[in-house]
Amino acid sequence: MDYPGNLYVVCAASGTGKSSLVKAWRQADALLALSISHTTRAPRGQERNGREYHFVSAQTFDQLLAAGAFVEWAHVHGQRYGTSHLALAEALRNGADLVLEIDYQGALQIKQQFPHAALIFVLPPSWEELRTRLQRRAEDSAEVIELRLRNAVEEVAQVDRFDFVIINDSFERALSDLQSIAHAQRLRVATQRRRRADTFSALQIA
Repeated sequence: MDYPGNLYVVCAASGTGKSSLVKAWRQADALLALSISHTTRAPRGQERNGREYHFVSAQTFDQLLAAGAFVEWAHVHGQRYGTSHLALAEALRNGADLVLEIDYQGALQIKQQFPHAALIFVLPPSWEELRTRLQRRAEDSAEVIELRLRNAVEEVAQVDRFDFVIINDSFERALSDLQSIAHAQRLRVATQRRRRADTFSALQIA
């Protein structure tokens, strides 16, 4: 189904700056809404339930999974994440522009069920810079940082399966790139035909 709303799926290795970019993107674009995923991991820092994620127990996640509630779900760094199919489809059907922050496994699952989704991968400028960013945020032990770096090798290898790639060597440039992707998606013929139906009708374009 070709929904009226646009769906942007943003992926990156941990520490690349994805969350900060998406936050700034949403602040700069009033049309964007964040699709909130479910996760079994605990909140970090100032995160709140229902804002960054729906934080649920492993048992609750199992129940949602058994009920077929997720359009995608995956194991990431020892925790599970899932996106509600009903919430996603309803928002897009109502014309919302949604952005999802998920891992690459989930992104590829999303693409299968929402072919019009724009998959965006954010790359770090180098492995050295990625390590520095992970250490600077001081949220993980040395062992967890090493795990995230090992996982990152597999994650960035998936970039060719995405529609767009952004290299986050400059935050301002990366944010501008995200905004450019959104602008381009909104100018697609199918999107313009939906959102400017009056113009198409006035021009008698079938």
